[in-house]
Amino acid sequence: MFKRSLVVGMLAGAALVAVLPGHAAEAPSALRDELVRTTQLLMDALPTGDKAIWEKAVTDDAVMIDEFGRVASKAETIASLRPFPAGITGSMEMLDPHAWVHGDSALLSVEQYERETYFGQTFVVRYRALLTFVKQSGEWKVAGFEDVTIPTAPPKIDVPGLVLSDYAGTYRFAPNRAWTVSVDHGVLAYVTRPGGPVNTLQPVAKDVFMGTDDERNLLVFQRDAHGKITALIERRKFNDLRLNREG
Repeated sequence: MFKRSLVVGMLAGAALVAVLPGHAAEAPSALRDELVRTTQLLMDALPTGDKAIWEKAVTDDAVMIDEFGRVASKAETIASLRPFPAGITGSMEMLDPHAWVHGDSALLSVEQYERETYFGQTFVVRYRALLTFVKQSGEWKVAGFEDVTIPTAPPKIDVPGLVLSDYAGTYRFAPNRAWTVSVDHGVLAYVTRPGGPVNTLQPVAKDVFMGTDDERNLLVFQRDAHGKITALIERRKFNDLRLNREG
């Protein structure tokens, strides 16, 4: 969160896995730890706006792609670095690292566990990052950096006045494709096929819910002019899947 809101187009990289021929071997723990230390130093430099480590540890032709798909060069990334303003603090912890090496190239997969305070409010955001390192003049430098946000359970919101039974029913989007929404012990949930896994729905606002599966998509129930629910919209990856209510 803090690195996205304050460092435009900052993080992350070119997926250079495809240029590695054959199968890369798992990196020795010493090399893995070295790559993690370099990544940690880069993250630690964000709150202070320290450009020096970015100048040293990143190749001149590096490509950074953040979780919104914004692409930045090394020069653009460094130019965007500034100390955080008063009222904002942040830190990044590297978790669950895995590294592979093939010749003078190495890959590091690591979870970045971010903690931020934003004018008295606290946030935790998890990312999975993939860094491509290349060896130049005996030093491992970052040539590509990309990351994605790991969907996690958001804080619960109390939405008064919900009548969960309003939403129960069958919602179809193809002749042999339908979701069944039901209420069980005060919890709204749906299955995408008979006997399939149950996905509970977490209220966000009236007629708006968030799924509890890995993707955490928004689900919006639509009503007609008489207030009757006629459709369910699953908003996935900025696109809408429409399911019409049967009956």
